[in-house]
Amino acid sequence: MASSSQEEVSVEEEAVSKSNFKTCNQIAFYRRQKRLCPGKSLYRALLDTVELSHSHVKFQIVSEECKEPLLVEISEIEGNIFRLKINEKVPFKPRYEVPDVLIKEPVCLSLTVLQKDADKLVLTCANEDQQLHVTANPFQIQFVCKGEIVWSTNSNGLLYFEHLQPAPQSRKSTSQEEKEGSANSSKQENQDDLGLWEEKFGKFSDIKANGPSSIGLDFSLHGFEHVYGIPQRAETLLLKNTSDGDVYRLYNLDVFGYKVHSKMGIYGAVPLLLAHKPGRTTGIFWLNSSETLVEIATKAAMEVLSSRTPETSKQRVLPQTDVRWMSESGIIDTFILMGPQPFDVFKQYAQLTGTQALPPLFSLGYHQCRWNYEDEDDVEGVDAGFDMHDIPYDVIWLDIEHTDGKRYFTWNKEKFGNPERMQKQILMKKKRKLVVILDPHIKVDPLYTIYSQAKERGYFVKDRKGKDFEGICWPGLSSYLDFTNPEVREWYADQFAFSAYKGSSEILFAWNDMNEPSVFRGVELTMQKDAVHYGKWEHREVHNLYGFYQQMATAEGLIRRSRGLERPFVLTRSFFAGSQKYGAVWTGDNKAKWEYLKISVPMLLTISMAGISFCGADVGGFIGNPEPELLVRWYQAGALQPFFRGHANMNTKRREPWLFGEENTRIIRNAIKERYSLLPYLYALFYRAHTVAEPVMRPVWVEFPKELETFGIEDEYMLGNALLVYPVTEPKVTAVNIFLPGPQEIWYDFRKFIRLEGHGTVKIPVTLNSIPVMQRGGTVIPLKTSVGKSTELMLDVPYELRVALDTKESAVGELYLDDGHSFQYLHEKKFLLRNFTFHKNVFSSRCADENGQFHTKCVVEQILILGIKKQPSSVTASIHDGKDQAVAFTYDAKISVLTLQKLSLNVGIDWVLHIK
Repeated sequence: MASSSQEEVSVEEEAVSKSNFKTCNQIAFYRRQKRLCPGKSLYRALLDTVELSHSHVKFQIVSEECKEPLLVEISEIEGNIFRLKINEKVPFKPRYEVPDVLIKEPVCLSLTVLQKDADKLVLTCANEDQQLHVTANPFQIQFVCKGEIVWSTNSNGLLYFEHLQPAPQSRKSTSQEEKEGSANSSKQENQDDLGLWEEKFGKFSDIKANGPSSIGLDFSLHGFEHVYGIPQRAETLLLKNTSDGDVYRLYNLDVFGYKVHSKMGIYGAVPLLLAHKPGRTTGIFWLNSSETLVEIATKAAMEVLSSRTPETSKQRVLPQTDVRWMSESGIIDTFILMGPQPFDVFKQYAQLTGTQALPPLFSLGYHQCRWNYEDEDDVEGVDAGFDMHDIPYDVIWLDIEHTDGKRYFTWNKEKFGNPERMQKQILMKKKRKLVVILDPHIKVDPLYTIYSQAKERGYFVKDRKGKDFEGICWPGLSSYLDFTNPEVREWYADQFAFSAYKGSSEILFAWNDMNEPSVFRGVELTMQKDAVHYGKWEHREVHNLYGFYQQMATAEGLIRRSRGLERPFVLTRSFFAGSQKYGAVWTGDNKAKWEYLKISVPMLLTISMAGISFCGADVGGFIGNPEPELLVRWYQAGALQPFFRGHANMNTKRREPWLFGEENTRIIRNAIKERYSLLPYLYALFYRAHTVAEPVMRPVWVEFPKELETFGIEDEYMLGNALLVYPVTEPKVTAVNIFLPGPQEIWYDFRKFIRLEGHGTVKIPVTLNSIPVMQRGGTVIPLKTSVGKSTELMLDVPYELRVALDTKESAVGELYLDDGHSFQYLHEKKFLLRNFTFHKNVFSSRCADENGQFHTKCVVEQILILGIKKQPSSVTASIHDGKDQAVAFTYDAKISVLTLQKLSLNVGIDWVLHIK
């Protein structure tokens, strides 16, 4: 088994080392689009074709080169969102439009024509301060708010649209083409050079049944110079200016040990770009699942300020960011999210694609993973090791070696001969869970039930000749399930039934890996673009959706397994816009090096801003052996990030948290225990992500959108609105420079309760024991007073409330509570949402949502109030307007902290504390 596994590792590593991922200049549609000359638009609008309805405005545009018209459709969507669609008016055949990502058909508002003539069309929006100006020749759209241009499109004349067309005579017969070989005409050679009907890369040839179908469009963001988003890649938080041949690429790929500071796409793709300046945040969501490239250019632009008399007009220089989107195929379908605040943009994007699924509570605990835990005894030993070393954890993971020869939904009978016992006797007793890997490739084996059923029903992706697409992956020769087919997703979901998945139990959850999809020895280690999916769509159209659909089917399977009662947990490596509805993502195959710990922070912030709050990086680095200091620092960072998993490659040394000496074990234990004490706060943050689309982990600028100094900060972040976290990402550090935002803010050391002096950059000493965490004045954080072996064993543990006062000596916070695992919070309103308010020395707990009905015996046992300036004479508690009760307290005058002790205040009822 070991030698077999070792051989498989070498297959991937050999493929990675010898495979050249494409550069931009090796991408044919990029070369074609770059032939456009900026500033010379080929298109003009035919404003005599304008059609106005209650939901949209339509008109035609034509180019000088192609007289076949394009149809432009503009609509305003509820919530300050605008949609721009451009498609062929009468296409030769239908073009692909992305399904299933939008959660519903958006509700449109009426646009009103304010002005219309042959040269210009002016539309007034629902908010009369906002207008859309359409210029006919050259075709351009400007969005104007209160007289200022916010964004414009095609202002650089880079609208690009390749019309579908019949194949030229020499391309009509594939067999004839293959026979003729190099006997094509010089005209055909020119077509090949531009990759019109065939595109070559190395030994691979991509035959394009529909010919060239690329699209592109430019947007200018006026007054903006800070742009973010378009994950996934190992890059800075702020997007950089691009240059020819070095642009941002959105194309899901299996990049083992990806390079730090590269614009190359890796495992996931979310085509959402955010732009921010003081006073406004906006977003562009480019709904296209084919390979997409993005160019960015920030520059100074001259703006003329209008005046009643032209001779008194003034000019000013403003920044401007030009963003150019280029996709291989599909249609132009773009949503402009108008904010104006950062949290408005997050809500607008969620209104379109959905919010983060509320995770089961156990999944916010610590996850222990390795490729591979060898057998049931190994699992039992690791599980016992956590208890022996007094380290809480919730989930142990099994990688590909747990299966019967990499046949998913099976068990290795020699190593995992009694999986039911392992789950019930080892894990269930301690309320722990198991996650197993389920990749999309299926071993070609007629005796393997999953394969034979899928083969018989035609459920695999086809090659361009109509046969099942086959490629090499972990099991050897494999076929790939076509998750774009709803029938395949239904069937796949059924495989999670206990009757079908023998040896599984209600504590088994799922990990979708290798679902870019990864194809060893394939072009760029992925599937041929001319492979064919459900509906006869080529793979090029749906590539970035493949992992999205597998996670969708997996989550549905876990829900169906519980008859719709239990929340699923699914981790996916590949993702797209909307993946947040189905579970968690991570940053893939990182390395055990300091630079990967450092880059993980902006990577996770970028994913979070793209709607996927449940994200994390493999603690310690997947590839290589971390030095003890690096491992400790990674645990400290990971414990304060949304998804918290330790993982390692099979070629690494074992690295369970207790294997690095007593001192390091103690520090790691403390980091993990602090995570568990913070679970009430984290769970409340996920509830807000689920209900109002607030990122759990967020850049500092999101909380401080007017403070220019925060716009590029990526070495610290906000966990919710209350905690500022500064991971230590370099070795042997004894002090760090932290930026404390907000000139009117007060910050407190989260562990020592000391108020930090000053605003701006502050030098803070650090030791290996912990990383800096600050609580923001004006917040209330709920914590657990003690930590158990797993989350479920902590449900009845009392709460502590950490109250940090602001300059007005006030604070607010909230607590969300439900059963932690079911959908009863949604279907039966079995939840509690409590508001905590401190104002004028009165601290109260009130119901924040009367619809919630959840009963608990859990109590608040202790309250710490930071920033109380003088010792009170008495503290009393009033419950249900009953008789006041005296409360025991202590006061530390040195650090101005009031501690209220020996409380027994039920979290589900109203109460008030008076401090005199």
